[in-house]
Amino acid sequence: MRKMMHLRVVAGTGGGPEKTILNSPQFIKQHGYDAHVVYLCPSDPVIQESLRSRAETLGCPLTLIEDRGLRDFSVIGKLLKFCREQQIELLQAHDYKSNALGLVLRRLHRMHLVTMLHGWTDMSGRMPLYKRVDQWCLPWYEKLICVSEDLVEECRRLRVSDRKIELVHNAIDLSAYTRWVDKDQAQRDLGVDAQGGPLVGMGGPLIGMGGPLIGMVCRLSPEKGILEAIAMVDRFRSMGKPVQLWIAGDGPFRSEIEKEISRLGLGANVRLLGQLADARVFYQAMDVFLLNSIREGLPNVVLEAMALDVPVVATRVAGVPTLIKPGQTGWLIEPGETSMLDSAVAECLEGSHTDPQVRSARELIENQFSFDRRMQRIAGIYDSLAWR
Repeated sequence: MRKMMHLRVVAGTGGGPEKTILNSPQFIKQHGYDAHVVYLCPSDPVIQESLRSRAETLGCPLTLIEDRGLRDFSVIGKLLKFCREQQIELLQAHDYKSNALGLVLRRLHRMHLVTMLHGWTDMSGRMPLYKRVDQWCLPWYEKLICVSEDLVEECRRLRVSDRKIELVHNAIDLSAYTRWVDKDQAQRDLGVDAQGGPLVGMGGPLIGMGGPLIGMVCRLSPEKGILEAIAMVDRFRSMGKPVQLWIAGDGPFRSEIEKEISRLGLGANVRLLGQLADARVFYQAMDVFLLNSIREGLPNVVLEAMALDVPVVATRVAGVPTLIKPGQTGWLIEPGETSMLDSAVAECLEGSHTDPQVRSARELIENQFSFDRRMQRIAGIYDSLAWR
């Protein structure tokens, strides 16, 4: 059994990549790899407990190392100690900082280096600088696993050899993502009341405001197109066709979103749910799932919605067209095209073409995007390394 480590830096409770990283050890073990996950994270007990809870649920061995930022060089010694004690033979990095740390650690501890590219989506603040650091590191890695076709092209533009680049899409554990409750019951469980009136759910009183439920699951950041989705809700209201928009997730853009909800007077139509420990019931309550991003990799949330038989409207970005085939598995729209957004959501809610597309979407996930299939592919990449 070869010993390996996943290394990632998280500032909060994590995001889409955690669904892949924390689920990997239990699936890769049957292929001869004993995997351990190490996260560099803040000292915040809420963040740490959330990560530990998610890992425990998935049976994932997890070590948390406190990270105080760019100047905290003590993490190098802690990671080196871990690698030596655990006799790590393979490190798989997942972001710019873990890529840089991997290059340092390999000079001190012999091991193979593989990295996974999840996509550069958040380009606010210092992220453009971090992206450049990341791109400088990539050619030094033995294998670059890309989750979408656009990332493969990005690596080629960096003049990385094709023999190092591998395309492996994200995937779903179908045993965990199979619908077990119908939409009406899920909506009652969450407190969605089509007739109006106070209900209890999601940890507190909710006010039903009528209309179908549109759901988003995403980080609250500008590239997710949340303000544009809220403007859509306002347009539907002005046409006398009210809808509900509920958004699960958290992030730095929350205050701006709250201000826009207040400015438009949409407090009865738009609800921010915060970070959900388990969003599966929320998916099953949706009339439609919306991904309105302008930047993505291959979003796990689209895979999850498709696997749980939820109609999907999504923007044509990065790897999304691999999943959403217009007229077959969902509705594909151009980023920023408000008329396409409105008409696609309206057609999806109208429902005459929904059921066949939902069935085809589930079949696509079963046939091409199962976690078992994905981890078999990953193991093959590991096996191709020049093991001594």
